[in-house]
Formats: sequence, structure tokens, C-alpha cells
Amino acid sequence: MTTPIKPAATVILMREAEESGFEIFIVKRSSKSSFGSLYVFPGGKLDPEDTERDLYAYCEGMNDEEASARLGIENDGLSFWIACIRECFEETGVLLTNPSDSLIQEYEKLSSLRKQLNNKEISFKDICISESLRLRTNNIVPCAHWITPAIEPKRFDTRFFLAKVNAKQLASHDGFELTESFWIKPKDALVKLKEGKMNMILPTISNIEQLAEFSSAFEAFNYFEGLGNNAIEPILPKFVKQDGKWIGFLPGDKGYKNV
Repeated sequence: MTTPIKPAATVILMREAEESGFEIFIVKRSSKSSFGSLYVFPGGKLDPEDTERDLYAYCEGMNDEEASARLGIENDGLSFWIACIRECFEETGVLLTNPSDSLIQEYEKLSSLRKQLNNKEISFKDICISESLRLRTNNIVPCAHWITPAIEPKRFDTRFFLAKVNAKQLASHDGFELTESFWIKPKDALVKLKEGKMNMILPTISNIEQLAEFSSAFEAFNYFEGLGNNAIEPILPKFVKQDGKWIGFLPGDKGYKNV
């Protein structure tokens, strides 16, 4: 039986560092959750609510036609941006909405709404409506596309996005699905990976390696924004068992097409 592939969205928060370069926000998954005990970026599978058309009206600077064209799909591309914003708020407390929206200035209320959302007492759409939010979809840009290999029991079609945030914005893990969180420069994260201090899967590593090539969040964001529509190729790792060991192949590797 073929394992169903679920659409998912992951957001890489970036902020300029105090001295030089920039930092990204990384979280650690609970051992009881999917991708347990791994260091990842905030994100998750799309919820049915993310594709509700009346929620699209709260997106600032981008409509569904533009978002779908950007991802190279027929429709509901905007749902990936909404999923990024919702998951980011649920997991880190950072709400990617217009800076002048009053809610993000009211920390206690923001914290209360986040708690209610995570307890499923309210929906994300409820918050958008009650607070007249203007979701900053125009400040989020796709940067990668990974598909879980067929050998895995759970499979996701995951779009990765970059989002610039103000250095003063607070971010904290939810304490349930996530047990640790911190800001770190991409190159420092790669050092910790090499030292065995941060266990990460290939898509996370690949994104960090790519970001380590840039000198600022501004430069990274502008590069991916300039790629245009349908410019990011999906990466589907393939595996084959040889002599009792799994051998992995990525697009472009010799023998990939024959796996």
C-alpha cells in the first residue's frame, strides 16, 4: 500500500545578529512527537482551515493566484503561507502579522490567544477575525521543497519558507511538541552538527548549509525572492538496500533515476 503524502510547511525565522551576520531560530522536537529529539525549524502539516477562502482575505500583499504561481501549483498556494504563520505562532509565539497590528503589542493577550489556540479552544481564523490581523505573507518567501522518501512510514510534501523578523520579537518553544529553542548563526549550527551536539535530518542540514552562504538575512531573503515563480525544484531522496545497508540518492546523483 502506498503511504499517503501530506502537504506541510516549515518556516525559517531570520533576524540580523547584533554584531555581524544573521541568526536563524531552531527548535528541538519532543521525543514523543514526529521527528522526536531532532533539531528542526517550526512547521507542520497543513490543516483543513488553512485552505478556507475567507481566511485568504487576511493575507497582506499576496493573493492565492500569486502564491500558487510562485509554487507552481494550480490553486491554494496561499494555504502554505497561512500554515507557516499559524504553525509559527503555535510553536514559537511569534505572530507574522503587520507590525502596526495592535495584538503583537499586547504580550499578555497574545500569550493567552496562543494558549487557547494550542488547546484547540479557538481556531487561527477566530484570531484573525477578532483581531483584524493583516498576515505578512508578503514577508515570507519559499526557499526549498523536500518530499519524504518512500521508505518512511510518514511522508510529507514540505515547502520551506524564509521569514524576516524584528530582532526584538520574542520567540519561545511551546513546551509540548517542542522542548528547546534558540537563535543561532547558520555556520555555528553546522559546527554543532559536526560536534554531535545537534541531531538534524538532511532537509534541515541542507537549508542551513545554503543559508550559511549569505552574509545577512536581507541578502538571503532577496536572493530567494528574486528566483520568481516555480523556480524551486522538489527534492525526493531515494534509497535502495545493498548488502544489508540502505544507500541514499539525491536528484542529480549517478544512478538516481534507476532507483
